[in-house]
Amino acid sequence: MDTVIRLGVFVGMLILMIVWEIYAPRRPLRYSRWQRWPINIGLSMITTLLLRFSIGGIAYFSALLAAEMQFGLLNVINLPVWLSVVLALVLFDLAVYGQHLLLHRWPLLWRLHKIHHTDLDFDVTTAVRFHPVEIILSLIYKVIIVSLLGAPVVAVLIFELILSTSALFNHSNIAIPVRWDRRLRWLLVTPDMHRIHHSTDQRETDSNFGFSISVWDRVFGTYTAEPAMGHDDMEIGLSQYRYSPTVTLKKLLLMPFKSRV
Repeated sequence: MDTVIRLGVFVGMLILMIVWEIYAPRRPLRYSRWQRWPINIGLSMITTLLLRFSIGGIAYFSALLAAEMQFGLLNVINLPVWLSVVLALVLFDLAVYGQHLLLHRWPLLWRLHKIHHTDLDFDVTTAVRFHPVEIILSLIYKVIIVSLLGAPVVAVLIFELILSTSALFNHSNIAIPVRWDRRLRWLLVTPDMHRIHHSTDQRETDSNFGFSISVWDRVFGTYTAEPAMGHDDMEIGLSQYRYSPTVTLKKLLLMPFKSRV
């Protein structure tokens, strides 16, 4: 049932963002959707199939096992259920921030994560452009965090929904009035904030690592408010791949195992 709920919410959010992008885009796309979408969606489908027939539900079952064995921090300390859920959600988000930082700082992990940054434009499908091996490693990392926290099952289910919908939202090419964006940024990662992270400028790429809660970038000094070239003129992607021949799905899948660190 949880899989059906997550899939339904994901598809609904995806459709909403696509429609919003079409009718109120933040900036014109420089590359055709038909050039990029088959690759982005193709990566997502491969990953989905791999997880479907392997370890897709392991985070959920880890939470069940931790509760049954009374293992993990939140199963040891006596807190009201609602507080345990809230605390777990906040710590999950911090863990994702830390993971994202590590993906950029550790060269072996960057080999995988840079597939996400090779997209030459920025829209909602960029949110699903990840190498399958990165997703599997992320899931293993998530299981470790869930187990150590002893996170309530409901917190795991809620965070899965937050993670997927936040990714679709903050990768979307939607126009949000500047005054609203500035207010939202005090709590949430907005598309304008996260787009900076996809800049070809290395200093900007190594900033704005937050995924749903924006506070971590301010706390740890990785926040960039605006791109140097402005949102309309900034270039998206990695410089070394912008002028190379078209990157195919096959090349992306093999890239981490062939390219230099």
